[in-house]
Amino acid sequence: MRVYPAVYIRGLRRYSTYRAATLAGIFTNSVFGCINAAVLLALFSVRPEINGYDAGDAVTQVFVCQGLFATVALVGPPLDLGERIRTGAVANDLLRPVPLLGWWLAEDMGRATFSLVFRGAPTFLVGVVLFDLVLPDGPGHWALALVSFALAAVVGFALRYLYELAGFWILDTRGVWAVVGLVGPVAAGVLLPLTLFPPALADVLRVLPWAATIQIPAEIVLGKESLPGGGIAGGLALQAGWAAALLLLGAWLTSVATRKVVVQGG
Repeated sequence: MRVYPAVYIRGLRRYSTYRAATLAGIFTNSVFGCINAAVLLALFSVRPEINGYDAGDAVTQVFVCQGLFATVALVGPPLDLGERIRTGAVANDLLRPVPLLGWWLAEDMGRATFSLVFRGAPTFLVGVVLFDLVLPDGPGHWALALVSFALAAVVGFALRYLYELAGFWILDTRGVWAVVGLVGPVAAGVLLPLTLFPPALADVLRVLPWAATIQIPAEIVLGKESLPGGGIAGGLALQAGWAAALLLLGAWLTSVATRKVVVQGG
């Protein structure tokens, strides 16, 4: 079991070397956050409340989104797994005495931890300084928000793992990424908070796995009763359920793909 902490630290160290990219990411996320916040403030100046959201709620979600965007890696970067499948190097990965899913999960959690602490937190702090954000009301609420962020990272990994795993069948996953690059941000609440959608559509999108990466963590930070289940506990349960379901699906598809590789001769 010591291999997983070692792989986690490996992922943490690997991404800590990209310091210039991290600074550029903070700048980019902050700029996009300010632009999106300005657009939403203009909208809410005309209509102060929309489906339970006011201007403060919407701007807070913008900066929760920008803070988590790199952590959950909704639109990338892809795992290296897809390229390793395409080149056949995954055969070496399958020789390791640890499950393929566990190895990539441990490494990606290292990446996600670095992104959250050194890119996400500074970006959110920019929002706190420049705008009147709605912050969790106490240490307990902050702790639940951090749990939600961790679950969002796991769901984000599981989705990306499934996208890359498709390479066993279609060889090149760029088409998959092109589709989810369009669908994911909309369904997650990146482009607009889902609460601004028509209620019937918002209710459907809110229970899909993409919402567990951005929309649900934002509503947990805000303490919204619109969360599935009517509160924070329901939101966390939805995230945990999707994390477990997607990881189990990934494990099952990995076993199917492994048998396929063996049958085809590697």
